Amino acid sequence: MLQTVPVALGARSYEVVIGPDLMADAGRRILPLLRRPKVAVVTDENVADLHLQSLREGLAEAGIAMQALALPPGEATKGWPQFSRTVEWLLDQKIERNDIVVALGGGVIGDLVGFAAAVLRRGVRFVQIPTSLLAQVDSSVGGKTGINAPQGKNLIGAFHQPSLVLADTSILTSLRPRDFLAGYGEVVKYGLLGDAEFFAWLEDNGPALAAGDMETRVRAVTRSVQMKAEIVARDETEQGDRALLNLGHTFCHALESATGYSDRLLHGEGVAIGCALAFELSARLGLCSQECPSRVRAHLRAMGMKTDLADIDGDLPAAEALLELMGQDKKVVDGQLRFVLARDIGQAFVTTDVPRDQVLAVLRDALAAR
Repeated sequence: MLQTVPVALGARSYEVVIGPDLMADAGRRILPLLRRPKVAVVTDENVADLHLQSLREGLAEAGIAMQALALPPGEATKGWPQFSRTVEWLLDQKIERNDIVVALGGGVIGDLVGFAAAVLRRGVRFVQIPTSLLAQVDSSVGGKTGINAPQGKNLIGAFHQPSLVLADTSILTSLRPRDFLAGYGEVVKYGLLGDAEFFAWLEDNGPALAAGDMETRVRAVTRSVQMKAEIVARDETEQGDRALLNLGHTFCHALESATGYSDRLLHGEGVAIGCALAFELSARLGLCSQECPSRVRAHLRAMGMKTDLADIDGDLPAAEALLELMGQDKKVVDGQLRFVLARDIGQAFVTTDVPRDQVLAVLRDALAAR
C-alpha cells in the first residue's frame, strides 16, 4: 500500500512517502539525511499529545535523539510572535546548517517551521511529517513556507523545499470529521483543476474515503500529491502553471480574512466554497456550462461539506468589502486580481480578465442567499 512520489527539482529533489504506519519507520527514513543522530521537532500542543511519543519511539529505533517544542494550536500561531519563539528555540538547541528540523503537524506548523528553517543560519534542511489531510495533500509539498500578516494570509515567507515528506495516512484516523472534510476540500480541488477522471472517482469513492477506508485514502492522497508534484516541477516559484493550485483560493483568502482566521471557517472549507464560487463565476462568464457548478456543489453537499456563504456562521462583510479583501491577496499582479477559472471540470486556467461587476454580482447573490 506504500506509495512514493518524487518531486523533481534537480538538486532540491525529494520524495513524498505515503501510506499507513510511517511514524514508526520515521527514524530509518530520516537517518540517511543526518550528519549526527539528533533532530529538533516543532509541533503544536494538540498534535504533541496525540503523536509526539510515537515519533520519539520511531526515531529512537534508529538511534536518533530529539528535542521538541510544542506551540499553541490554531491559525493565530502562524504569526511573528510564535515564529520568533521557534527560531530562537532552534538557536538554543544549537541547530547547525547540516542538521534537520522536523515539522510535525498540520499546515500551520508546516508553513511556520519551514519558514523558520529557511531563515535559520540562512537555510537549514527540514522534514515534513504532516498530520492533517490538508497538509498531506497540499501544504507539505512544494516548498511554500510562511506566516500571516494583519494585511492578509501568507504574505511573509520564502520558498524552501523540504528534504523529505512522510505522509502517514494512519494519523488521519485521529482527525475530527470536520477537520478531515476540510482537508478533503483540497483533494477535490485537484480533480477540479486538472483531472476530471479523478473528480469522478471522488464522486464514487468519497464516502468510503471519509468513512476511513485506508486503501482509498492512500490513493486519494497519492493522486493529489502526484498532481501537485508535477505542477511544482514545472513552476517551482509560481510564475505560471503553479497558480492553478490556487483554484478557489482568491475567494477563500478573503473569506478567511473576513472571519478572522478563526474556527468559523477552516482553510479547506474556504477552499471548497471558493471552488464553488469560481465555477459559478466561470458559468456566468460563459466559460463553462451551469451543470459544472451544480455538479461541484452536489458533490460537496453529498460529503456534508460547506458549499456556500450561507454555510458560514455569523455576519460577513458586504460584497464590496469582500472584493477589497481579495485585493490583498498575494496573487495580485500590477494591481489586478488573478482568478483561476474553468472551461469544464478538470480544465482550469489562470486569468486577470474578469469584469469587476461580475465578481460583485456573484458575491452579492451568494450573500443574499444567506
